[in-house]
Amino acid sequence: MNRIFIGVMLFFMCQFVLSQEVNQLSKDARGREMLLGEITKEGLTSNSFNTWFSKNYEAYQPDEAIVQKLQRKLKKYSITVFMGTWCGDSKREIPRLYKVLDATNFPEEKLRVIGANNARSNYKQAPNGEEKGLNIHRVPTIIVYNKKGKEVGRIVEHPVESLEADLLQICRKKSYQHHYQIVTQLHRLFEKKGTDYIKENTEKVTHKLQSYSNSFKELNTYGYVLLYAKEFDKAIATFTINTQLFPETKNSFDSLAEAYFTIKDYKNATMYYTKVLSIDANDENAKSMLAKMQ
Repeated sequence: MNRIFIGVMLFFMCQFVLSQEVNQLSKDARGREMLLGEITKEGLTSNSFNTWFSKNYEAYQPDEAIVQKLQRKLKKYSITVFMGTWCGDSKREIPRLYKVLDATNFPEEKLRVIGANNARSNYKQAPNGEEKGLNIHRVPTIIVYNKKGKEVGRIVEHPVESLEADLLQICRKKSYQHHYQIVTQLHRLFEKKGTDYIKENTEKVTHKLQSYSNSFKELNTYGYVLLYAKEFDKAIATFTINTQLFPETKNSFDSLAEAYFTIKDYKNATMYYTKVLSIDANDENAKSMLAKMQ
């Protein structure tokens, strides 16, 4: 019995170790190499990734005065990065981040880099679910934690000023607002009030979020992250708010229709694809989807 127990434990330990493999090399649907899960600098300077990593690393010149100030502050913190080796923003910003961190002599053990997927079934998800609960809707997302493991700030997709300037502002605990504040505000409402509240008070929530809205794409991307994560009620609530923020944008209704189609609510899917055609009578996707549901 003891041998069987030990054998089972060894099996699960091996599975755990394998699941934590560093620099997991994979390929996306288009045959492009990508790294998933834990990533090191060595992984980013290997294979096809080095073609963009080294080029962008060498080309970036951080502000020396800001780096000097940052060096004293940053040592109190740790950083977790979610990126996509398939993502143009990640290819630009992550080599720059490494250049800044190298200039500050930031300890390698205090940096954690996670590679996310771009497949529809695992959209912006990591293989071991490292992104869960962290509201990762854009990559790269660079999260700064204090010694107690509490998030003190994050840079989303690209810096407001520069990576070194934004990091310094976060470390100084000054008011820092990253891009896509509307997503942060809606995410907090989901956590604080719940999905049912948002669905029942859509107009009120939309009005509250309006001042944070800059582009249709902000909530649209967030909605698809939720949809592909099978958080259907949250996705539909998000897409519904976006239709109210951008009532003249056909794509806002197209996304909402797709969400309803995904859960096989063909009545609402039909209604919103019809709305798309009321805005653009020549929209081929809406025509195709309506024909599919007949």
